[in-house]
Amino acid sequence: MKAIVLVKSPKKLIAARLKLVNFVNESFPVNGQFDAVAIIHVDSLTQIKDVTTQIQIISGVERTETMIEIQ
Repeated sequence: MKAIVLVKSPKKLIAARLKLVNFVNESFPVNGQFDAVAIIHVDSLTQIKDVTTQIQIISGVERTETMIEIQ
């Protein structure tokens, strides 16, 4: 199961911090309403919730929005 987490944070190195979270396979900074994107691969919806919770407690993260791949 794949999900994309959009992250709003004024911290400049937030994308690098996202890479340290378990199950984040890729992260990169973006322009626009959000500041970074994290791509995660997990086995269940519960794990997606756990990963987004880990992201939300990173210092400087203001908000997140998660999109789950459907098949």
